[in-house]
Amino acid sequence: MDKPVDLPSPPTAEQRPYSYERHGVTIEDPWHWLRDPKYPDVSDPDVLAYLHSENDYFEGWKGQHEGLIDQLFDEMKGRVKEDDSSVPIRDGDYLYWWAFRPGAQYRSWYRKAVAGGADEIIFDEPVEAEGREYFRLGALEVSPDGKLLATLADYDGSERFELRVRDLSTGKDVETVTKVGIGQPVWTSDSGGIVFTEVNDNWRSYRARYRRLGRPTDEDVTLYEETEELGFSVGVGKTHDRTLILISTGDNTTTEVRFVSADDPSQPLTLISPRKQGREYHVDAAHGELWIYTNDDHVNFRLAEADIASPEDWRTVMEGSDRVYLTGVTAYRDHLAISSRVDGLDQLLLRTYAGDETLIPFDEASYSAFFMGNPEFAPESYRLGYSSMVTPMTTYDYHPESGELEVRKVQEIPSGYDASQYATERLMVDVRDGVQVPVSVVYRKGFEKNGEGKLFLYAYGAYGHAIPPVFNSNRISLLDRGWACAIAHIRGGDDLGYRWFLDGKLTKRTNTFNDFVDVAKGLVAAKFTHAGGIAINGGSAGGELMGAVVNSDPELWGAVVADVPFVDVLNTMLDDTLPLTPGEWPEWGNPITDAQAFAYIRSYSPYDQVKAQDYPPMLITGGLTDPRVTYWEPAKWAAKLRATKTDNNLLLLKINMGAGHGGKSGRWDRLHEVAETYAFMLTQVDG
Repeated sequence: MDKPVDLPSPPTAEQRPYSYERHGVTIEDPWHWLRDPKYPDVSDPDVLAYLHSENDYFEGWKGQHEGLIDQLFDEMKGRVKEDDSSVPIRDGDYLYWWAFRPGAQYRSWYRKAVAGGADEIIFDEPVEAEGREYFRLGALEVSPDGKLLATLADYDGSERFELRVRDLSTGKDVETVTKVGIGQPVWTSDSGGIVFTEVNDNWRSYRARYRRLGRPTDEDVTLYEETEELGFSVGVGKTHDRTLILISTGDNTTTEVRFVSADDPSQPLTLISPRKQGREYHVDAAHGELWIYTNDDHVNFRLAEADIASPEDWRTVMEGSDRVYLTGVTAYRDHLAISSRVDGLDQLLLRTYAGDETLIPFDEASYSAFFMGNPEFAPESYRLGYSSMVTPMTTYDYHPESGELEVRKVQEIPSGYDASQYATERLMVDVRDGVQVPVSVVYRKGFEKNGEGKLFLYAYGAYGHAIPPVFNSNRISLLDRGWACAIAHIRGGDDLGYRWFLDGKLTKRTNTFNDFVDVAKGLVAAKFTHAGGIAINGGSAGGELMGAVVNSDPELWGAVVADVPFVDVLNTMLDDTLPLTPGEWPEWGNPITDAQAFAYIRSYSPYDQVKAQDYPPMLITGGLTDPRVTYWEPAKWAAKLRATKTDNNLLLLKINMGAGHGGKSGRWDRLHEVAETYAFMLTQVDG
């Protein structure tokens, strides 16, 4: 497809002298002024003028390709069931589910008495979102007696959620508990109180609070406040048997958990085990025992049990394994539901308390499977989710007595989808330090591996988050245009175990970038594509990945899409006044106190490493209210690229002025942004 040739000259951001010195090194940052000192109130007229000029430039490009964008949007929307709904799940006396009304951007939430009766709408997101540029439901919890509903909602993308309590008999909100909540609220056993977490001015979840409904707010009790570790965040939860409320604190590598009776959270908390640097542990309870999985003596975690009366005495139930990586444990009445990953593939295991184990079988060579939606302590069956690169999301109920996997729902593609027309492969690519990195690839049958094809390559590679090889109906718009699509399961995620995560962080961070480049070269060698025929995409820390590899190997990429990219790494990690910086040091290092961390981060920080060279076409996005990757990171990066690069390739910056880290919130608005991304790739990648 032709590239645009008649856009006006792109915007430029002026350079204003600014420098600082750290560890004997002077850093020049002439675009520092793009950070409004009044943030999060962005009101500087020069900053806003630049952002608007970039958005206008993006809109100019978009206007040239409106037909293609609309076509892609219509294709993608045609694969979405407009009145989609979830499979009802029982919780006590009710069945609960969500559903979309035709045309609606947001879900509506329903319930129905198990004994029979009419459907009851308990929360209507379209009504809540009406007239708002942004709306996101963060949590929804019905009280144990079924009479009250607690919701957390974000109205501007800032990730400060209002916690409200609604009387389900009237549909009216009876209390606003906090306007700076986050996470999941937890009800007391008697439905008369709620435990919740709040964020401070730096967006860090720093304390757990307890409110007795109907009481003055000054009677709210702080159950726990994190004061020792600047980077730790606090969360609350409830054990699956609903007897204990859990209050956890930790960062990306270290956790500490306390508990209190759900009958009376005002009682003193019990500490399970004091924090130890680098040790994680996660807790559930059943039959008077705590069930704990932890990485204290094996990197891939072991499963242990402990008496509630002596919670620090952990007895091993399942030893840690080099091959089996434990990723989750939920304690039900009859079974421990254990999630793990073996050779990068999900495994779901049911273990009785007598030690008998049943592995739930799946046939495909590459897939994703997970336990889901089992709120009751003693379910008759276990709800599962399953998908692969060619298999739409499928909801199962697994019946342990018979071993039957009952299909409850298969993701419907209204415009039609024939899985037999597509093929998927799982490759192992040798990278430069001798490690093999898995890659999941999907393509339409008939795709020729002759080195002439186009490839869309995606990765994340941070925080131990694996990218599962799941079905994505949007992807069909590329597959049916002759593209192959791939996911690189690079280090930094935990795709191949916790060690895989450790080998892509801190002083090993560049493994992540090298893995991605070497995977791309491996796919070129395997004749899936050629240098310049690859479109790449990543967001947040994955956007940092995009910035690093476009600096190091620009000739490989035909187009780059970096969503809310964490690219100003050095400056952000040096600024402990920013909301989330202290909590990020265990992932990236602390360049304030550590000269080696400073030098290493500077060596790969995408913003700092922009150089005078040709860059491929690039689309960069950001969000004005984003608290995770502040808007000035993509803005500064785009400005520096414009001033430094030696090519005439298209560079677009789009800043969502009313959204945060996740982009726009409605399902059709989000889909339109995907269509823009795909149109950019399709129009920029040469044949």
